[in-house]
Amino acid sequence: MAKEGGLLKEFQAFVLRGNVVDLAVGVVIGAAFGTVITSLVENILTPLTGVFKVPDFKDLEVAVGTSTLSYGLFLNAVIAFVLVAAAIFLFVVKPVNKLMASKKTEAPVVKTTRDCPACLSAIPLAATRCAFCTSEVAPAPAEAQ
Repeated sequence: MAKEGGLLKEFQAFVLRGNVVDLAVGVVIGAAFGTVITSLVENILTPLTGVFKVPDFKDLEVAVGTSTLSYGLFLNAVIAFVLVAAAIFLFVVKPVNKLMASKKTEAPVVKTTRDCPACLSAIPLAATRCAFCTSEVAPAPAEAQ
């Protein structure tokens, strides 16, 4: 059985590892960001759906036996989901992709091989015969080289 102090030290080392702290910070920031996106959707985008004459479906329901299926609330949730996805895409993904593309410093990858049309093995661009299946292959187009 491990010593009490040894277990405490192991626990402290686990909690203070960088990835655990990074994960905790990510979860907290993610929750705060979720609140911002939810507010954007509830307070700005959802009211704008009225411009497009999208009705509020909250009162739509159907009685099934002794139960009530509130399918209107489900439709509202689907609309909210689409608005959240659109907000994240338009206000986060697109700007971050644009920023990352502008910061890209890597040179484009130059292709040195192509696929053999007979066996689909990778062969050099200049090859006229496949080393794998020995099929004759047409020369690679000039723009590929």
